[in-house]
Amino acid sequence: MIVKEVLARSIITKSGLPDSDYVINPYVGCQHGCIYCYARFMKRFTNHKEKWGEFIDVKMNSPDLIPKTSSYKGRTVCISSVTDPYQAIEKKYGLMRGILEKLVPLQPKLCILTKSDLITRDIDLIKRMKSCKAGLSISVNDDRIRKEVEPFAPSIEKRTEALKELKKAGIRTFVFISPMFPELTDWKTIVRKTEKYADEMWFENLNVRGYNWNDIRKWLKSKHPELLKKYEEVYFTKNGYWNGIEKEIRQYCRERGIKHSVYFHHSR
Repeated sequence: MIVKEVLARSIITKSGLPDSDYVINPYVGCQHGCIYCYARFMKRFTNHKEKWGEFIDVKMNSPDLIPKTSSYKGRTVCISSVTDPYQAIEKKYGLMRGILEKLVPLQPKLCILTKSDLITRDIDLIKRMKSCKAGLSISVNDDRIRKEVEPFAPSIEKRTEALKELKKAGIRTFVFISPMFPELTDWKTIVRKTEKYADEMWFENLNVRGYNWNDIRKWLKSKHPELLKKYEEVYFTKNGYWNGIEKEIRQYCRERGIKHSVYFHHSR
């Protein structure tokens, strides 16, 4: 892992995400090594030649870039959009604690998304936010498959335990079932195992793009060759696969009284 300590020009940027006005990304790159990661497109803008997942830029001055006064109150700020704010290197640098300390006086509508149980370290600060959602991302229920697609991310068990701690602390929580892999993501089981600790369920399907399909295809050929043809049909032919899944999700959640959001990509 190539780690560089850098100084950023800004840390709060306008968002292109649904339901978010701004985003904060304390790092460039991510250690989790997810084979499907859409954020690898960032290499076009950061001039990194290294393979995605093998470099981290640490924005050392991130907390200092949060203004003391601003108009962020009532605006939605998401942490993070193209990195995981609680990846392992955060244990050393602690940028998130500094960022949260600076955000508390501003009181934006905060949303924190991570794959890591390290988020529980900052429960004391998160609780001081009047409007905050904290979520754990889970893509599969089988930890053996998780190791294939997210080799360096925390286990599903650790994420579930973190969700419990956040909920117990009185923090509004959500589970982001993302990305959903055709034939491999048992989303109903994930819902059943986590719904006691989640106020909301979010869903997103696997989004295949030119820059991640090659790695996904290699993984399928190596670990799940029987599914390669299925994925090619789902993603490279006209079909209603995800329309059917979305309909099933909405009906299932309505029947169980679960607040939910579906962020599906219906075309390549």
